[in-house]
Amino acid sequence: MADELPVARIVIDTPLVHLDRPFDYLVPASLAAAVVAGSRVRVRFGGRLVDGIVLERCASSDHEGRLAPIARSVSPVSVLSPPIARLARSVADRYAGTMADVLRLAVPPRHARAEAASPPGGGAVASRTGGSSGEGQPPAAAGSVTALGSVAAAGSGTAAGSASEPGRVDWSICPDGPAFLRALASGASPRAVWWAPPGPSWPAMIASAVAATAASGRGALVVVPDHRDVDRVAAALASSLASSSVASSSPASSSVGSVSVGSVSTGVSAVDPSPPLVLRADLGPEERYRRFLAVRRGQARVVVGTRAAIFAPVVDLGLLVVWDDGDDLHAEPRAPYPHTRDVAVLRAREEGCAVLVGGFSPSVEAEALVRVGWAGRLGPGRDALRRLAPRVEPVGSDFEASIDPAARAARLPSLAVRAVRAALVAGVPALVQVPRRGYQPSIACARCRRPARCRACSGPLGRTSSTAALACRWCGRPVPRPADPTRAGRAGRPTGGWRCGNCGGDQLRASVVGDRRTAEELGRAFPGVPVRTSGRDTVLATVPGEPMLVIATPGAEPVAAGGYGAVLLLDGWALLGRPDLRAGEESLRRWLAAAALARPAEAGGLVVVAADLGLGPVQALVRWDPAQFVGREADERAELGFPPASRVAAVEGTPAALGELLAAARLPDGADVLGPVPVPGPRRVSGGTRPARPTRPARPGRRTGPDQVEGDGAVEGGGAEEQHGVAAHDLEPGEEVERLIIRVRRHQGAELARALRAARGTLDARRADRVRVHLDPLMIG
Repeated sequence: MADELPVARIVIDTPLVHLDRPFDYLVPASLAAAVVAGSRVRVRFGGRLVDGIVLERCASSDHEGRLAPIARSVSPVSVLSPPIARLARSVADRYAGTMADVLRLAVPPRHARAEAASPPGGGAVASRTGGSSGEGQPPAAAGSVTALGSVAAAGSGTAAGSASEPGRVDWSICPDGPAFLRALASGASPRAVWWAPPGPSWPAMIASAVAATAASGRGALVVVPDHRDVDRVAAALASSLASSSVASSSPASSSVGSVSVGSVSTGVSAVDPSPPLVLRADLGPEERYRRFLAVRRGQARVVVGTRAAIFAPVVDLGLLVVWDDGDDLHAEPRAPYPHTRDVAVLRAREEGCAVLVGGFSPSVEAEALVRVGWAGRLGPGRDALRRLAPRVEPVGSDFEASIDPAARAARLPSLAVRAVRAALVAGVPALVQVPRRGYQPSIACARCRRPARCRACSGPLGRTSSTAALACRWCGRPVPRPADPTRAGRAGRPTGGWRCGNCGGDQLRASVVGDRRTAEELGRAFPGVPVRTSGRDTVLATVPGEPMLVIATPGAEPVAAGGYGAVLLLDGWALLGRPDLRAGEESLRRWLAAAALARPAEAGGLVVVAADLGLGPVQALVRWDPAQFVGREADERAELGFPPASRVAAVEGTPAALGELLAAARLPDGADVLGPVPVPGPRRVSGGTRPARPTRPARPGRRTGPDQVEGDGAVEGGGAEEQHGVAAHDLEPGEEVERLIIRVRRHQGAELARALRAARGTLDARRADRVRVHLDPLMIG
């Protein structure tokens, strides 16, 4: 055995909860140099070879029996730092999962060629604590970790001035913005929830915060929803870090010993000019692993990426930014289903770093961080918002109804047509946001309005183009056309191959219109105007500032040079009418993200929203006051006991497995158990089961509708919703999957996670049917 530290403490790659603990193994003398903390090994466990990661080397073991030796070393490269190991343990405990599951998310698969091309050493950046691997405890001086409210007193008022380009601003627009930057530059760790101003400035403002953190000699990590946001932030970071480096090296700045970030002087001169490192899903296994190793070895101090980058082992992390935390691409679809925002909170506790959770409309959960005093509030004043925001008008107002009686019922009322025409005449593009992708994604009976269903699988019927046959969106089976089809108007087309089971009608109408159909209609309404679409198949990052129509689904809106002259938000009912607790919050977030791309009202920017003015999200959009709406949502949910005032766990499994789990779990006092109810997934069929809807492979792109998830986040998730859930082929004939909801008060969340984790361990030890436990799910129903 090894002469020094002969015992290695190893976490085993196993999905079984009752085995989720480190195991001690002996280190053979031949492997003493290769087996280091954080390296990959293979050990014999349960009679077979399994993978593991070394947590630490020890001089002795508490195990009284005989220790087995490590079988072999997979790689001598350390891929797991102690801070990330502690974070993985915290995430697993919070979500009632296993550390092995979290490490699959945190550490990418090994790629031997990338390891060979990235030798250790060479370019490592030393941290403030003196090391280059960041394996020491984080530097956290007494009082350095504070909410924004206590930091603001250290600054003085608001700095005057703004960026010279119209529509672009800096942190001086926020009353506490300059104080926030000075706190970062001085080495403090403020925490803030940031309500970003409308316009294209948010990447530059994030870059300014990162530059201030880099000026203090610390690293920074920025996590955004998708790859287009990554590109925008990376470009802003490269420009900001380079300009800060030039400013710090100029004679003028050297004489005063300060660096100017935006319009704020940080008073610190050391800025790392190295460009930011990008981590995202479409890099490929080799390149992604190579960049991960660069971060692990301290060769990159500023990292920007998508969801999985939240675990990037940045050395001496000083700032962690989460942009648009309400986007569901931040929710990991694999066990144990952590959310980026919550992992950032846990990481701030582990490493003592600053946290900035920002967006045009941060989530109710982010608002909860402010209400409990964990973070401060950071946002522009009302005067600045009036100057930067576009004018917002809802359709169907009394004035519009007086000049256009059909405004409340028309999908494209005269107000929207006038707004588009004015933008095109002014020589700027117009944006049209459509909640659904496709041509006619939903078809209904023209007589009774009942959704048309496939006879084979009960899936919804739809059309992909004006010439395509009516077909099922699930199984793809076409509906036979009549012998002599005749085209009808908006009411649809008679078809002898389908008949309504409710009223017997044989005519169809489009109940939902997608982006392709909208592009076709607008192309006819504005002949000669270029029409471009941005959605699942083709997601545009930018468009030129010239007259054109841009049809986009939510989240896929491209940025226009100089901003859009008009933004149309169509089919508001499709977003607001969803049976979801977050329907209003999510609708407002998507509307604000699109409206923020418009020009300010002073420059002629106009947003037209097709929704009732009396609704809360519409009023918040008109006033550009999402904070008031989110605060009211938080109050109403607290009164009803909904998250985030409570912690909720969704548990799925067979009826027998759920009964065993409830019998084994020691739930907190006062826990509410709701259900079980059948899950709308695998359906009971004679002689077996079949999934209700086939799984489609994910494509690069972005969220394109209220019920479709795509893009970087889906690619990172591997197209699978989870790893240890209940699959249809695991069920007995005639058996269904059921779901129950367990709700406790917020302060009992940790106790609920421990109870469910212990119960899962009991079921695994008994080799009982497996259950799927999801704490804090985005969708409860």
